[in-house]
Amino acid sequence: MNDAHPRPVTGHVPVLRLGDVLLITLQGDLHDSTAQQLQQDLAETISRTGVRGVLIDISGVEIVDSFLGRVLAEIAAQAKLLAARTVVAGMRPAVAITLVELGLTLPGLSTALSTEAGMELLARQAPVTRSGSPRQESP
Repeated sequence: MNDAHPRPVTGHVPVLRLGDVLLITLQGDLHDSTAQQLQQDLAETISRTGVRGVLIDISGVEIVDSFLGRVLAEIAAQAKLLAARTVVAGMRPAVAITLVELGLTLPGLSTALSTEAGMELLARQAPVTRSGSPRQESP
C-alpha cells in the first residue's frame, strides 16, 4: 500500500526497549485515547525498567498540531520526573515550520535529525537521578 495520506494511529503505539532507551515510532495522526494510552505505557515502562532515555521518531508524521505538540511536551515532562531524557527525531522541515508558527517550543525535549543521531545524543547526555540532578560517577 503506497498511500500518501498519513494513517491514523489508533489503539496502541508500540514501545520498544533498546538497552537504556525506549523507542517510539509515530506514524500518522495520534488520537486522544491513543496519546493517553501511550503516556501511561511510557510512564509505567520507565518506572519499571529504569531506562534513561526516550526516543520518539516522528519521521512518519506529516503534520504536528498543538495537540501533538502538547502530548510530546507532556511525555518529556513525565519522563524527566522519572529520571529519563526525551529526544524527538526525524522532524520534517514542514513540521518544524508549523511548530514555530504555532508558537510551540516543546520544553524538555531535545531534537535530532535521525533516530541514529537521537540514540547518540542520549548516549552522550549525563543520566539524571530521581532527584533531577545529574548522576555523579565515582572514580
